[in-house]
Amino acid sequence: MIKKNSKSVAVIVAHPDDETLWTGGIILSHPSWQWFTVCLCCGSDKDRAPRFHKALKILKSDGIMGDLDDGPNQKPLDEKEVEGTILDLLPPKHFDLIITHNPSGEYTRHIRQEEVSKAVIKLWHSGKISTYEMWTFAYSDGNKKYYPRPVENAPVYQTLTKRIWLRKFNLITETYGFEKDSFEAETTPRAESFWQFTNSYEAKKWVSNGGVLTDNPHDNNINKKNMNEGL
Repeated sequence: MIKKNSKSVAVIVAHPDDETLWTGGIILSHPSWQWFTVCLCCGSDKDRAPRFHKALKILKSDGIMGDLDDGPNQKPLDEKEVEGTILDLLPPKHFDLIITHNPSGEYTRHIRQEEVSKAVIKLWHSGKISTYEMWTFAYSDGNKKYYPRPVENAPVYQTLTKRIWLRKFNLITETYGFEKDSFEAETTPRAESFWQFTNSYEAKKWVSNGGVLTDNPHDNNINKKNMNEGL
């Protein structure tokens, strides 16, 4: 990624708290960056929506919410609806970096996270959104064997300082109101990791691979070759 003191960064997530849980440490660690957070669901939720906006104030991020269906049945949404909502909410400008979900999600499994990831990558590949670089969250729960953990061999991996992690944990437990023994609080990672793409064709291939490393060395080089580019 281009190194400069101030970057324009968009974070595009499915739910309130996703921005904090999966990339809150990066946001808190870079207060000089210009952050804009798009949350596609829960805009009419009288509990979660106010908490999201309060969290953004602490994160020093501008942002906006949509109201896509996020009912317990997790009925798949039409991809055009997801893409259209993103275009309606995201400012029509070029970003230095866009951060979003991974095509495989962050845990087993939440359809909305997967849908958002695929839509963002498709919009980038088609030129409807513009960025120099895209990161997708790199976490795994071992197919429900453990709480989601950052992928240590992902191209971008950052261990959070104790101070930053505590601020992030307080956002989850105090601002969002999750109990300290909740999934969200137990999950809150002390490191954050991301798959990194500087080319939309590589990101599209990543979607085709299901957002996971494959046995094909050529496919895996997509991620490894960016390993040393850093933050």
